[in-house]
Formats: sequence, C-alpha cells, structure tokens
Amino acid sequence: MAPSRGLKSLLGQRIPTLYRPQRTYSSFTHAATNPDAKTQIYISRSLDPYINLSIEHYLLQKTPADSTVLFLYKNKPCVVIGRNQNPWVEVNLPLLRASKRTAGAGIEADHVSLVRRRSGGGTVFHDEGNVNYSVIVPTAVFNRDRHAEMVVRALKRLGVERAMVNVRHDIVLAPEKTEGPSLPLKVSGSAYKLTRLRSMHHGTCLLSSPNIGSISRYLRSPAKPFIKGRGVDSVSSPISNTNVSVDDFQQTVVEEFQDLYHNAEEPITVGEREAEVPEKIAKGLRELRSLEWIYLQTPQFAFSTGETEDDPRERPPLPDTLPHDFHCNFTARYGKITEIDLKYGDQSEQPFASALLDRKLHETDWDAVRQSCGSLSTESKAVSSWMNSLFGVPSP
Repeated sequence: MAPSRGLKSLLGQRIPTLYRPQRTYSSFTHAATNPDAKTQIYISRSLDPYINLSIEHYLLQKTPADSTVLFLYKNKPCVVIGRNQNPWVEVNLPLLRASKRTAGAGIEADHVSLVRRRSGGGTVFHDEGNVNYSVIVPTAVFNRDRHAEMVVRALKRLGVERAMVNVRHDIVLAPEKTEGPSLPLKVSGSAYKLTRLRSMHHGTCLLSSPNIGSISRYLRSPAKPFIKGRGVDSVSSPISNTNVSVDDFQQTVVEEFQDLYHNAEEPITVGEREAEVPEKIAKGLRELRSLEWIYLQTPQFAFSTGETEDDPRERPPLPDTLPHDFHCNFTARYGKITEIDLKYGDQSEQPFASALLDRKLHETDWDAVRQSCGSLSTESKAVSSWMNSLFGVPSP
C-alpha cells in the first residue's frame, strides 16, 4: 500500500489557520491546474459548506481532464438539498429558521444553514461528525460503485465489518444477525455530476455525529403532504454512526485512494483563502450563498389543502383553529406565487390573496401580509398563523 505521506501528522496538527503554512493559495491553484498532476488529493480545513462546495466545483472544472482527484471536507451543521429539489418539501423550514435565533432541537450549533448543491440526489444533513468525500475522474472511466467500495474498504480496515454498498450505491451497515427482521442502516449517501469530460461522485459518511437523534426532525417538512411538484424527492432511510474518528477515517480513505491510484501527489490542505482567489471560486461562492440560488431554483409546484384532479392524495386533517370550509390552493414557479385561490367558506379572501400574488415564498411572512392588507379577522389570523407554521417565518 502507498505510504500516507505524512498525512497522520498533518491531520493531528492543531494550528489556528485553515491551511498549511508552507502551502499558499497560489500553490493550490497551480497544483489543481498542473497538467502533469494526474492524481491529486485535497483536504479542507474550512467548515463552511458554501466554501467547500465552491472549491469542489472549481476542482471539477479546472483540474486536467485526464486527472483523478480526491477531496475530503467537513461542514458545520447544515441541510444540503439536491440541485433539482424543493426545500419546502425536503426541509422543516420553520425549525431551520428558528435555529438561526436559538440552538434548539438538540442541534449542537448556533444555527443550521440551508445549502443547494450543484449535483443531483437527495437531501442530507452535515455536521462535524460527518466527513464528505468527493472523487473526480474522466467521464470515460466513471463508475458509480468504484469509490463507494473504496470507502467501504477504509471502513472495514477501521473495524466497521458490516459496511457494504447497496443497490442504490449507498453505503449501509448490513443487519446484525438477530431473531427478528431488521433493516440495513445507512451511513453514506451519494450524488453525482456528469459532464462531457469530467464526472464527480461525492458522498457523505456518518462517523460520530452528535446530532444523530435530531437529524430526522430537520428533514421532515410539515408542508410536504400538501405539495405536489416536479422536483426530485428524497428516499428516507434509517441511519447510524459508524463510530470512527474523523482523522482516522480521512487518513485511511487517503491511503485507499493512493492504493487505487498510484503516484498520487502529496495531500494539500485548503480553506477560506482558496475561496478568495481565483475569481472562479469566489463567483461560485457568491452564487451558492444567494437566496436566489437556494430558493428560486426550485421546480414548479402546487400547494393545496384538499384533493385536486392533479393531486388526489388524501390530506392530513386540518387544525380545528382554521375556519370552516377553509381551503387554499396556490402555484409557485421558481419560488414565486403565481396563482392563488384562498377562501373561507363562501367568502373569497380577495385582498389577502391578491397581496400574496407574485411574492417570493421564502420572503413571505403570511401574518405580516395579512395585516398589511387589512385582513384582521380571527379567521384570517388563524390562516396566516397556520401557513407560517408550514413554511416558516423569514429571518429578520
């Protein structure tokens, strides 16, 4: 097996900066674009998900077309949705937005960020007990299982003998031998981005997440039963930590990568400074952080409190606090309300509904809109309060 090239001592460093002193951002860009560097390894010291995904995208775009690249990184707590997903379906936005004001729900952080990545796939929760791996290869040799199997070999070397790749290309822990039936436990999900010359497989690996018991609350949207859209829905699975240390995991994955691809370059650490230059990374970072990218990239969807011809699903019972015969239907295109029908019994709440037209949903405080149009009845207050409980109140 190839040597670890001093990685263990590198990972063990406790230096205040987020990059190696002997490696500057100019050496990062030089290494990434060097046509002779056929096998490259990068480890991020940033915990910012927007920075890490921007560096990853730069590596996908700028590394030589015939090179193979490994990129490892951790993120502070965040929910990451796929390129074609709907945050109002995938995420408990009221809880997420409340986390920006207080560290609640057992999540060990000041707040939880919402991130839309550039690749497809489902929604995942990241924190510092989760390591993300990304492998970029020439499209001609891309294989969905090759690098998942690489990670499985690393986990087995670290004592996780039940690790395996399932038919969905996820890494799971095989059921323990028990008398009753049991399900595999997911520890790693994957997403992919394929271009003409370069293809990327990136995945997560749950190691020692302190939030393992709270993750599902963030991924359970209260609005989901009322929404039908064109986006890609996530597939829920029971999850588990692997109880492996971050440093050991990163070191072993690097060694497995070096064993798979010989003549790998020495690992280079990257972080905040690499996101400042070149402009290509900085531009991508600005896009990922923008609310337009996070929310307005959402495919068209329809919200309805009752069964419709296009969406005959049975709905959950509405709260008793809502007016009798209340119903609300609206269509949102690119995150903006383009059609709405809002009624209480036989009366149409036309001023309230009209005030909601053309509003960006992520900027809408239903209670504030109701008050601004003079709809002050008890029934209207109940409606706006319930809608905010589904979609969340925008942060000030």
